[in-house]
Amino acid sequence: MVRVLVTKERVEGETRVAATPDTVKQLVSRGAEVHVEAGAGENAFIGDHEYEAAGAVIAKHPREAWAAADVVLKVRAPTQSAEFGGDELDALKPGALLIGLLSPWADIERVRRLAERDVSALAMELVPRITRAQKMDALSSQASIAGYKAVLLACAELPKYFPMLMTAAGTVRPARVVVLGAGVAGLQAIATARRLGAVVEASDVRPAVKEQVESLGARFIEPPERTAAAEDAGGYAREATADYLQRQQQIVGDHLAQADVVITTALVPGKRAPLLVTADMVARMKPGSVIVDMAVEQGGNCELSEPGQNVRRHGVLIVGHRNLPATMPADASLLYARNVLALLEPMLKKGELTVDAEDEINSASLVTHSGRVSHLGIAEQLGLLCVVATGRGREAA
Repeated sequence: MVRVLVTKERVEGETRVAATPDTVKQLVSRGAEVHVEAGAGENAFIGDHEYEAAGAVIAKHPREAWAAADVVLKVRAPTQSAEFGGDELDALKPGALLIGLLSPWADIERVRRLAERDVSALAMELVPRITRAQKMDALSSQASIAGYKAVLLACAELPKYFPMLMTAAGTVRPARVVVLGAGVAGLQAIATARRLGAVVEASDVRPAVKEQVESLGARFIEPPERTAAAEDAGGYAREATADYLQRQQQIVGDHLAQADVVITTALVPGKRAPLLVTADMVARMKPGSVIVDMAVEQGGNCELSEPGQNVRRHGVLIVGHRNLPATMPADASLLYARNVLALLEPMLKKGELTVDAEDEINSASLVTHSGRVSHLGIAEQLGLLCVVATGRGREAA
């Protein structure tokens, strides 16, 4: 019988949990023995008794539970913790399967150690954007929550109304919101700002999203012409050249000067977030306006952002919250747990765990497997690529 462990998150500020009583119940029905660390769901308002009612065993000794688990379900990557008594990664047994938002590009040394320990690591952020994997797309589910919350934070900090109001004392003009990046987070931000009555504009390097932006009632800021494709095969924005970003900044700058709120959402997987809002652009904005930089954990879209801090520069409040989904742990956990379940379920057959490394979804999201770094992009960064004689081209050594 496969033993699945749902862990307690020990990264500061992380309130989400990788499984809910509903997903635990479904795992148990698939023949898995599910253990949940004591207090794992506390910050998401899920009690141990709820997990027990769903068929889970509450693990009161974390290191022992990690060492015995065949599958470990997490939100964030393993971390060093005094509460745990060391590094969580060191407690994983050889051959175990680790599933979570592992940030493989951010800590290459951790990837190397996972391979050395013969751990199969599936990174939820690497799940491909294909039709069959939609239910597994944790980036989208969490980005939607982040886009929604970003607008609410801006609304709370802005010293004026969002909607237009007709009052006996006269008319109050609606807030002007500019959203930079029209992916899942950006589109949710647009929709939320429109529901609150703001006038919304949006910018994106991908002209193809214009129709989506306009369907939500926002105006699309046309990007500069671009010779190379603006998005990759997975639907993510490609990294733009410095010249392109400069031209884009010139176009967007005039719109930002008139904005009350700016929401920045632009990310490129595995890369530093593109710089979209320079210090000069902030200086041109109206005093009292608000910027919420959703890309702050990857370097930030705004030059003046500070990770984990709210700072005021040139009279503009810049919000640098590191983890917006964690501010809504109930629904963030609900959706993330379903993403994890959808990825894990096909691997559970008759109470046994089978990781098919040739499966299209697994091959894209496996960072390490069978004692090696299996993701080509990360293996290349570690200098672990070689050319094999089978004719299949580049493979990780």
